[in-house]
Amino acid sequence: MNRILALLFAPFVLASVSAASVVNVVASSSDLKAIADYIGGNHVSVKSIVSGKDNPHFVEVLPNYMIMVSKATIYFKLGLGLDFWAQPIIDGSRNDRLAVVDCSEGVDVLGKPVGPVNASMGDVHPEGNPHYQLDPANGLIIARNIERGLAQVDPANAGSYEAALKRFETDLASKMETWKKDAGPLRGVEIITYHDSWPYLSRAFGIRVAGFIEPKPGIEPTAGHTAELIALVKARGIKIIGKEPYYSDRAPGALAAATGAKVVDLPPSVGGAKGADDYFSLFDVLISRLISALRDER
Repeated sequence: MNRILALLFAPFVLASVSAASVVNVVASSSDLKAIADYIGGNHVSVKSIVSGKDNPHFVEVLPNYMIMVSKATIYFKLGLGLDFWAQPIIDGSRNDRLAVVDCSEGVDVLGKPVGPVNASMGDVHPEGNPHYQLDPANGLIIARNIERGLAQVDPANAGSYEAALKRFETDLASKMETWKKDAGPLRGVEIITYHDSWPYLSRAFGIRVAGFIEPKPGIEPTAGHTAELIALVKARGIKIIGKEPYYSDRAPGALAAATGAKVVDLPPSVGGAKGADDYFSLFDVLISRLISALRDER
C-alpha cells in the first residue's frame, strides 16, 4: 500500500519541487521579459510591469505591482530614466532579498543632452535616449546582463543560462543578416515619427528620422508645429509617418491627409502588434511594415 501511495503522489511531489525551484522574475517591459524568458527557459517565471501596447513613459505605481515584486527574486530595469517608476514599486514591495539589474549597462547611449536639462525642454532624459532595445545589437547586451543576473541569483542553473545566451547570440546574428538584407531599401529613407523612439533602429538600418509629430518630447502636437511638418514633408517628399500604438491618430492623420504620406503603426516593444510575439519577431514586424509602406508609395 505504501508503495502504491508513493507512486501515486510522486508526480505531485516532483511538480512541487520543480515549481519551488523556479526563479520569480519581474521586468519593467515586455522586451526585457521576452529576453529573460529566452535566457531563463523553464528555470524562470517572468512577469512584466508594462505590456507592449502601453506607453512606458507613464506608469502608475500600483499596489498590485508591489505585490508582484514582493514575490520576485530578481528585477530587470530598463534604466536611463525611462522606468523611473520602477524604484517606487521596488521600494513599496519591501523585498529586501530582491536583486536589481539595470539592463542598460554597457549600452552605447545615444542622444545625451548637452548642458542642463529642464522642464521647458519636454520629456528629455538626462542620461540619454532610453529606447535602446530597438537596436538588435543592444538586444545582445540586454541578454548578457540578464544572463549574468540570473546566474548570480541561481548559480545551480548558471550553465543553462550561459548556454541559452550562446543560442541567443547565434540566433540574433542569423536574424541580423536577414534583417540587413530585407531592410536594404530603407537605407537613407527619411521618415517622420511621433516620438523620439527610433534613433537606435535608425542607426541599425540606416533610416533617417527627419522630424517628430511632437514639437518637444512628451508635448502634444500643436497646429503651428503640424503646419511646419506639412511644409517639411512636402519639400523633402517624405512618404512615411511612423506612429507608436499608444499615441493618438489625429495629428499623424492630419499630416498624412495634407501631404499624401502614409501613417504606419510601428510597435516599439514586444507585444505591441500582431506577430511581434518575441524579441526577434518584433524586428520582423517593424521592417516588414516599413518596407510595405515604402513599396506602396512607390
